[in-house]
Amino acid sequence: MSLISSNRFYLLFTAILLFSVACGGSQQPQPVEQPETTSIRQPPAGAPAGSGAGGTIAVGHGESAAPPSSMPMMGGGASAAGSINWTAPPKWQTGPEKPMRAATYLIPAAPGDNEGGECAVFKDIGGGVSANIDRWISQFDQPDGSPSKAKAKQKQETINGFSVTTVELTGVYTAGGMAMGGAPSRKPGYRLLGAIVETGSGEVFFKITGPDKTIAAAQSDFQTLLKSIKN
Repeated sequence: MSLISSNRFYLLFTAILLFSVACGGSQQPQPVEQPETTSIRQPPAGAPAGSGAGGTIAVGHGESAAPPSSMPMMGGGASAAGSINWTAPPKWQTGPEKPMRAATYLIPAAPGDNEGGECAVFKDIGGGVSANIDRWISQFDQPDGSPSKAKAKQKQETINGFSVTTVELTGVYTAGGMAMGGAPSRKPGYRLLGAIVETGSGEVFFKITGPDKTIAAAQSDFQTLLKSIKN
């Protein structure tokens, strides 16, 4: 075979090879991956935020939906701790969740008071009835320097089959607003209303503190709450 023929054969073979590669090497376009979504409940139009009713809202894959804000809500609903239930007064607001508490209620300020009161509910905090009553009393000082225990009014009664110990006291509240590692604030003109309910599964503690007029005005509501206690 001549040199010219060999070159022609080589060029023809190369052209055929390149043509085959060009025709068979095309690839189909790959679809673009879309982010995965997860749906959570969202209120319908007109419903309050955090109600959990209605449609959905999309959340990107790998993200988590933020929990609803702990905004105060009106009271009046049934609550429970351990083996008892009770109904909070309608005028009290349900406060945000707090560590070690079964419930928190916010009491509206009475005319003339600059702030409202608070009802804190605890379950099985230890110490028993007498020790906790004494501890609450010790959180108050008297303006005249006399012992608070001599001024405290204590009462023991049976409500709907439960033994209930109550305490009432006024003075300078020294436990409010205490920051970790800091000194407690002193709040003169404060009142304490407390109740400890003894149940078969432990004690449930109701502690109300706030300005004198506000808590005095809430006494009737507090008695109504205690009388609503049941299994």
